[in-house]
Amino acid sequence: MKLKYLIFFLGSILTFAQTQFQTPFEKGNGNQTVTYDEMNVYYQNLANNFNTIQYLKKGEDDNGKPIYIVIYNPFPEKDVEKLRKEKAILLVNNGIHPGEPDGIDATMMLMRDLATKKIKTPQNFIIAAISAYNVSGMLNRGSFSRANQNGPEQYGFRGNARNYDLNRDFIKADTKNARSFQEIYQWLKPDVFIDNHVSNGADYQYTFTYISTFKERLGHVLGEYFYHNYQAKNLEDLRKLGYESTPYVNIHGDVPEVGFASFEDSPRYSTGYTTLFNSLGTVPETHMLKPYDKRVDATYKYILVNLQNLDKDYKKIKQLRIENLKQYQAGKQYGIRWKIDSTKYSTMDFKGFEGKYKPSEISGKPRLYYDRNKPFTKKIKLFTTAVPTGYITIPKYYVIPQSQYRVIEELKRNQIQMKPIQKDSTIAVEAYKINDFKTVKNPYEGHYSHFETTVEKSNKNLNFSAGDYIVPTNQEGVKYIIETLEPEALDSFFNWNFFDGILTQKEYYSTYIFEDTAAELLKKDKDLKQKFEAQKASDKKFADDGTAQLNWIYRNSPSFEEKTFRQYPIYRIL
Repeated sequence: MKLKYLIFFLGSILTFAQTQFQTPFEKGNGNQTVTYDEMNVYYQNLANNFNTIQYLKKGEDDNGKPIYIVIYNPFPEKDVEKLRKEKAILLVNNGIHPGEPDGIDATMMLMRDLATKKIKTPQNFIIAAISAYNVSGMLNRGSFSRANQNGPEQYGFRGNARNYDLNRDFIKADTKNARSFQEIYQWLKPDVFIDNHVSNGADYQYTFTYISTFKERLGHVLGEYFYHNYQAKNLEDLRKLGYESTPYVNIHGDVPEVGFASFEDSPRYSTGYTTLFNSLGTVPETHMLKPYDKRVDATYKYILVNLQNLDKDYKKIKQLRIENLKQYQAGKQYGIRWKIDSTKYSTMDFKGFEGKYKPSEISGKPRLYYDRNKPFTKKIKLFTTAVPTGYITIPKYYVIPQSQYRVIEELKRNQIQMKPIQKDSTIAVEAYKINDFKTVKNPYEGHYSHFETTVEKSNKNLNFSAGDYIVPTNQEGVKYIIETLEPEALDSFFNWNFFDGILTQKEYYSTYIFEDTAAELLKKDKDLKQKFEAQKASDKKFADDGTAQLNWIYRNSPSFEEKTFRQYPIYRIL
């Protein structure tokens, strides 16, 4: 009888704790999300009542308000640096798009359930969560900006205080938010990362969809394990809890049954950034048209199954993260750009709704709609394999002149090891000249970014000054180094306009003066004359353009001494 009463007593305590620490979401009608102030009061109260919960200021939004991180840590040791050696760490990011607040409410309940021991105390991990990353967006509440979304009643706005979409800022780090995230990430160095979102796009039966980070960028060792073991187990366990899932339906303006490809979360995105440091990353994308309470529940349960599987498999994950680095040694090839291989695919039984067309009441033209009275299950193709469209050879070192202080600042924030050159030195390096690039016509997240960049290589002996930096690639952040410093990489610092100063000439000529100089040059230099005539013969447009011809002679003459023009100012030691 005593055991019976003890069980009853403990159950009563748990019920009381659950009731006392109900979240604002739970107290509402199932279609309301917490405010920024309510969230902070709730977590501070939780931290005051449970020594397993910490609520810490760990960054700043562009509006000056603090970004908080909540940590559930059941162990006596609270030093993350020491814990990391023996325990795994899972990091959750919430509210990057505050109009997609499912993760904010789900995480509040999860942390409470861990603290009150409704969820079994883990043995092998701690969980940390950014309670709300885009604070200024969360404070900018309304009811209409997410025109395609079914609840909640009020929610935040996608852009932050400076109108940046923070889920495009993880490499260029234009915002205080992104710089804070990098500092939080490098402090925790998580084994697993989850960034909670809500989808856009097609209609279908699933409440829960997901983006598994691009496995080719994650690396073969980790990528295969993540896709076929860890993530597969998460999704199977989630199904047992009532939520079947599909990969993120990466189509717009078409129906899902045509099949779709994996989303390439390049390093501008959160999981693209964390992948560079070998974290297993997922972006949950709950379906925008499903009821809010179901979306929150699905998000909660996906984090929960991650915790359970991380607790079981933490040693293997930590070991594979180390082994994965062996792929990225100096002298090896690195895929710098990727495309989906349309010849390789898997299939799945996709649960959708029939897509049909009817005349638009606005334009009278045919418009797409989904008939929810016509659910179906169809076998569709999933394209999840990518092939490289370009390679670089990983150098042993990069050399960065101290004049490139913005680049040095970015690398240091991301805990990239580097050492200053001690004295003026001449070093044999491989140098890049920017050969060609394209630039977007309209600004994108504060930049006229470049793409399809190509380079010409040459070997040179160059003089470097004391205080310039040598960056070894034999370190944990090797993929971050490559993806930012190689100009041809999709989200390189070059493509994000860090080096636009080298793309314009600084000296010019007056046409009426240089006409005579050019004519004299052609008379004296037979080789130059021969090349000039060959260029005219091979290019009719050039042959008809006097200005282009004069400029060609200038660029190929001793007068053009701009060594910095299109000279990429970061160098490689092979």
